[in-house]
Amino acid sequence: MTKLSVNVNKIATLRNARGGDNPNVVKVALDCVRFGADGITVHPRPDERHIRPADVYLLKNYLKTEFNIEGYPSRDFMTLVSEVKPTQVTLVPDSPDQLTSNHGWNVEENFSFLKDILEELKSNGIRSSIFVDADSAMVEWAAKVGTDRVELYTEPYASYYDMGKEAAIKPFIKAAKTAKQCGLGLNAGHDLSLENLAYLKQNIPWIDEVSIGHALVCDALYMGLENTIKEYKRCLL
Repeated sequence: MTKLSVNVNKIATLRNARGGDNPNVVKVALDCVRFGADGITVHPRPDERHIRPADVYLLKNYLKTEFNIEGYPSRDFMTLVSEVKPTQVTLVPDSPDQLTSNHGWNVEENFSFLKDILEELKSNGIRSSIFVDADSAMVEWAAKVGTDRVELYTEPYASYYDMGKEAAIKPFIKAAKTAKQCGLGLNAGHDLSLENLAYLKQNIPWIDEVSIGHALVCDALYMGLENTIKEYKRCLL
């Protein structure tokens, strides 16, 4: 079964736009789980423009399901996750001022750095995932460095889906097969939506988890949060 992890960053963005605590990130996260989400994802950034460290600590206190924290493994980030001990940490190569993730790791060039980080996560009992492009060579390097899973960066798939979904999915199938052959767990995320999610799942049925935030929150404005989560879950059947 492919799990749906809802990224609640956009909920925090809306809250921060006016200050205060409306909408309440913890309440929305718990409602997502109540409506059928299998887990919650957050991506705290150094500028705290959406999810803040305080949110991460609060969520850990309330969540009883999968909790995934994404981020660049700075020392502050590693201190945070070592204290919170989420189910999973997804390592992304984002710069501090980056608007959103737009590429995966070059694992070969960052091998020593990532190996040390992964050993630290393992010592804290945290499952690890490395954000990579749909590149079989990078997937193989991810296996060599010792991660538990890879997360395929799916923006290229989403961008080219309307121009030819068969061609768009092809490199992702190849990378996913490589991950399977290497014994790695497989996640996927970025720009996945109700339009393209089912086709991804049909072609790569062994995906462990998808992380979706922006499109899901946008859909919820029209469909309501509960109905939206149910629709995303149907795509993963």
